[in-house]
Amino acid sequence: MPSPFPGMDPFLEHETTWATFHYNLMNVLFQVTTPSLVERYRARVLERVFTVEHVLFTSVKREEHREPYLEIRQRSDGKLITLVESVSPVNKTTSAGRQGYMDKRNEAHRFRANIVEIDLVLDGQRMHDFSRENLPTWDYNVVVTRAPRPEQFELYTTTIEKRLPRFRLPLATDDRDVVVDLQAVLHRVYDQGNFAKMIDYQSDPLTKLEPGQKLWIDRYLREQGMRA
Repeated sequence: MPSPFPGMDPFLEHETTWATFHYNLMNVLFQVTTPSLVERYRARVLERVFTVEHVLFTSVKREEHREPYLEIRQRSDGKLITLVESVSPVNKTTSAGRQGYMDKRNEAHRFRANIVEIDLVLDGQRMHDFSRENLPTWDYNVVVTRAPRPEQFELYTTTIEKRLPRFRLPLATDDRDVVVDLQAVLHRVYDQGNFAKMIDYQSDPLTKLEPGQKLWIDRYLREQGMRA
C-alpha cells in the first residue's frame, strides 16, 4: 500500500524507521534510474560509516552510523558523474553526521561531478546556506548542482501538504537528464518497506513541526480514517 500522505510522511523521520527508509529509498532510486542509463554508465549504492558521540552525565556514548548514497560512474574510466544523496536526521542534528555528509559533497565537487541532494527531513540545520529571500516557503527540497556550474543550484521544493516534486537527474553534459518522480519513488519505498505496519499514526511525529502542521496532520489522518 502507498503512503497515506499526499507527499512525504513525517512519521518516517523517526529513529526507529529512518534507517530502513533511507536504505530502501536509495535502492528504489537505483531501480528507477538504472533502466534510463545507457551502457556508458554504471550505478551502485554505497555507504559511509561514521561515529556520533553523545555526552551523558558521566560518560560518552558512541554510536556507529551507516548511510547509503548512490553513485553513477562512467564505465570506461570509473569517473564519478553524479552523486545522489538523501539527507538524514543525523546529518542535520550532529556535527559528525554533518561532517561526514559534507566530506562526500566536497569530494564530488573536487571530481567535478553532478550532485543531487534530497532533503526529506524537517528537523535540524539546513545543509545549504543559500538565501531563501524571494523564494517560496518549503518543507522539503531537492537541490541539483551541475558539474559545469557548481555555483548554481536547481531547486525543487514542496510543503508537507503537497506531493513531492519531479526532478531532473543530470548525467554527462552530452546525455539527457533522467526525470525522477520522487513521489512515485516514495510510494514504492513505503510499500516495499511495509511501513504501514510499523508506524503508529495515533501519536504525533517526533520531529520539528509548526503548530499549523500538527493541526493539518491531525485533520488529514482523521479524514483518511487513520486516527480516531
